[in-house]
Amino acid sequence: MNNKITIAIDGFSSTGKSTIAKLIANKYNYIYVDSGAMYRAVTLFAKNNNFVSKAFLNIEELVNNLENITLSFNFNKEFGFAEMFLNGVNVENEIRTLEVSQLVSKVAAISEVRKKLVAEQQKMGVNGGVVMDGRDIGTVVFPKADLKLFMTASADKRATRRYKELLDRGDNVSFDEILFNVQERDRIDSTRKDSPLIKADDAIEFDNSDMGITEQFDRICALVDRKFS
Repeated sequence: MNNKITIAIDGFSSTGKSTIAKLIANKYNYIYVDSGAMYRAVTLFAKNNNFVSKAFLNIEELVNNLENITLSFNFNKEFGFAEMFLNGVNVENEIRTLEVSQLVSKVAAISEVRKKLVAEQQKMGVNGGVVMDGRDIGTVVFPKADLKLFMTASADKRATRRYKELLDRGDNVSFDEILFNVQERDRIDSTRKDSPLIKADDAIEFDNSDMGITEQFDRICALVDRKFS
């Protein structure tokens, strides 16, 4: 494709946004940006420096140290996708743990954190040809995106997917704590004052509670192709 577009994929946690975004990016040879990984990396930094835990959040200290955070995506040829690097260190596995999942929504609600990451995300997509997923891509990061999707599914279905994913990784977790985490992240993401999770007016909603990856991929590809017909 000569005229590359910008594709924004928003939605609730564990709806498979990253999975479908990677597939779309690979098909059209677009840049894929996992904005959630960026917030998770900042959360990991905050956790490692004792700025955040389940019991507390030291916003002032984290904000004062934002200038000490450098984020980058480095493509892993073996796995076929870009991995998250925090201050030059690969943290792809560390940011996917339940512990980080339980803290990320609190960190992502901090206005200064969002301002820093939104600016970086906008730079990544300035020339189009990008697929970016997150919570506010179609509403804040790329409000003029050529194609906006909003992914949703029932909390039970999302928790089941996440539970299986973590078990396959070897994590020792229970379904109940995963379900609680999904519901709590929904609550925090949807009610935060700065850039809450909402469906953009011009976004196409995808409820994939009972939809497989292949069906989602085919439907979204048809929408992308329609932009060039």
